[in-house]
Amino acid sequence: DACGSLATIAARRGYCRPTVDDGLVLELVDGRHPVIEAMLPAGTFVPNDTRLDPDAEQLVLITGPNMAGKSTYMRQVAQIVLLAQIGGFVPAKSATIGVCDRVFTRVGAADNLSRGDSTFMVEMRETASILAKATRRSLIVLDEVGRGTSTFDGVSIAWAVAEFLHDAIGARTLFATHYHELVALADSRPRVRNVSVAVREHKGEIVFLRRVVPGGANKSYGIDVARLAGLPRSVISRSRAILNQLEGGAQLGSSAQLSLLPTAAPSPCLAKLAAIDVHRITPLEALQLLAELKTLA
Repeated sequence: DACGSLATIAARRGYCRPTVDDGLVLELVDGRHPVIEAMLPAGTFVPNDTRLDPDAEQLVLITGPNMAGKSTYMRQVAQIVLLAQIGGFVPAKSATIGVCDRVFTRVGAADNLSRGDSTFMVEMRETASILAKATRRSLIVLDEVGRGTSTFDGVSIAWAVAEFLHDAIGARTLFATHYHELVALADSRPRVRNVSVAVREHKGEIVFLRRVVPGGANKSYGIDVARLAGLPRSVISRSRAILNQLEGGAQLGSSAQLSLLPTAAPSPCLAKLAAIDVHRITPLEALQLLAELKTLA
């Protein structure tokens, strides 16, 4: 029944016979997501190529906005590998797959209430397990590692994880992130390649092209996606104002939190109080100072 089902779907949807060998190269031409393709009208799913090679293009860093198709792209690669290694045909024009000893994934966001683990703790436990068990022959899919904590901590963790995968493990890796700082990894790590999911701006709207193209993305379009989701216009407008302030180099306070309220003018009373040397002031000088502060208040 299982083999018959695989054969029926393969014939019906135009799957190809993959080449599975003992090499380490994973190459897909016009790969497709088998589930999402089945849910769409025939011929409308946008296929994409993939090449992972531990000796040349080992870690593919994927950037682009939410809803653009990063997760779909990564999951389709993992599903094609699984289909090929159970003996099935795969949704692609052609496929060459060096056998993977394991397929590791770190996707989604969920806590574990029974163990008292937060979303971030679950994310870190899963990432730690991957880093401990993966080999050069593994396939690793990581979706937005580090997003469950502060921006600086998240960037630092994601950067260090990517370096470890490149330097210590060498496994074929798809690494999706919104931290555009990670694009710079390709300058210092020879086997890191940047790709992004193409988006076009048209008359103030964003159009998702679903096509994976070379190079890193320069914008996340998060506010545009929030507008599509139906956030109030006032929230969207305020979001754009804050974004412009941040992109303009606004300095954050010591708590790294942007002030959303107008900054209070300097107080002359506070300035005088700060200048007092409490160890040298006399009682008479203190009374005179209090009288002066009262006039300033």
